[in-house]
Amino acid sequence: MKPIIIGDKDAHICLVQAVDEHDEDLLEKEYELIKGQNPEERILLAAVRVDSWNHNLSPWPAAPVFGKEGFGDGAPETLRYILQTLLPMVQKDWLSASIDVKYVIGGYSLAGLFALWASCQTNAFSACMAASPSVWFPGWIDYQAEHPQQTDIVYLSLGDKEERARNPLMSQVGNCIRRQAALMAGKTTVLQWNEGNHFKDSEIRTAKGFTWCIQELRKKK
Repeated sequence: MKPIIIGDKDAHICLVQAVDEHDEDLLEKEYELIKGQNPEERILLAAVRVDSWNHNLSPWPAAPVFGKEGFGDGAPETLRYILQTLLPMVQKDWLSASIDVKYVIGGYSLAGLFALWASCQTNAFSACMAASPSVWFPGWIDYQAEHPQQTDIVYLSLGDKEERARNPLMSQVGNCIRRQAALMAGKTTVLQWNEGNHFKDSEIRTAKGFTWCIQELRKKK
């Protein structure tokens, strides 16, 4: 795994995001969009480039959806890397010990599911941002129902064409995101619908979600 750090020294907000090669190429644009919407905030984006998307971000094994590559159970290892390696490095080299930093975990697609899963495991994050998350993942909704989020701020979004997918499993994403939102009752949460399918404007959707979380954290100061 590879750390990628972008942004302000001694930030008050640290955004944590798992990415692949495609997402990595869009991180600068994503950060610029976030800063443009929050010019008064000092923000650091701490991303981790994972080696195997389907393995590193999956909480448990599942059968392939496309092609022959299935899903592994590498999410616990990735979360350990974030908590034990990435964040201590960020705290040592980028952040001030005298500042109360708020950590927001987020991601797009399977990384969005990972963010939701991770914030069920630890209270290290003040908010969770899941843009077009893979909540269709087998067993996820039942797991979420039994393992509450440990953050009180949760952002959810989906493209309005995503539930029209031809794949029978992925076509359930609309029903699943609605159930996910219902399970967030009592929290500061929102479910936003974006125009288009799953592959449209991922960096814009991700920036939009992180911005919502930042603004909600600002209200709670």
